[in-house]
Amino acid sequence: MPTVLRLGSLRIVIYPNDHGPAHVHVIGQGHRAVFNLNCSAGPLNLRQTGFPEYQTQHIRAELGKYLVELCNAWEEIHGRA
Repeated sequence: MPTVLRLGSLRIVIYPNDHGPAHVHVIGQGHRAVFNLNCSAGPLNLRQTGFPEYQTQHIRAELGKYLVELCNAWEEIHGRA
């Protein structure tokens, strides 16, 4: 499972055998979340989370800073989103 980004103790993962739409898995601190990327203009949509709400909002904001890079990583692994 390729980690495409780290945000502190969180790993941002794109699974090679995963399905569309383009999305990332956020793993860490005993929780998981999935955000749809909506490449390449965004916005990120939360699909599933186990993180507390305040942390989810922070993660979404941080991921948004890397949207282009995350979409490029999805495309590199899966082809065009």
